[in-house]
Amino acid sequence: MNLKLEMIVLPVSDTDRAKAFYEKAGFRLDVDYTASEEFRVVHLTPPGSECSIIFGEGMTPIAPGSFQGLYLIVSDIEEAHAELTGRGIEVSEIFHDAGPFFHGHGGGDVTHRKPGQERLPGLHPERASYGSFLTFSDPDGNGWVLQEVSQRLPGR
Repeated sequence: MNLKLEMIVLPVSDTDRAKAFYEKAGFRLDVDYTASEEFRVVHLTPPGSECSIIFGEGMTPIAPGSFQGLYLIVSDIEEAHAELTGRGIEVSEIFHDAGPFFHGHGGGDVTHRKPGQERLPGLHPERASYGSFLTFSDPDGNGWVLQEVSQRLPGR
């Protein structure tokens, strides 16, 4: 059996503001459908992704901004940083983790789980795959992490 993750329902407070933000970030608008004042669906897809986000009126009771650690994988973190900042998206500086694993998943300041897991500025020293990150948040505070993956681990 194949199970493909295809859609994430994102909690936002203002559908038009969120739509404008994600389009500015380069997400492709797939659907903007209004059935009534109580129900509207906006469906967008990050470039190159098979998984999309949807949000709108009547979509979810979850508080806006409560999603953290939504990962977008890129092959070149420096290129992604330049493109997003060029589009006017406020992103963190590129960083890597002090320990062997990155444990912070928010768009802003993160409380790490253990000492030694703090963020260090710049690319991973060996530019190791899975080792360099940047973060950003949408207008509601939903937190995204971009992770550079140049060579996938087996089975991925």
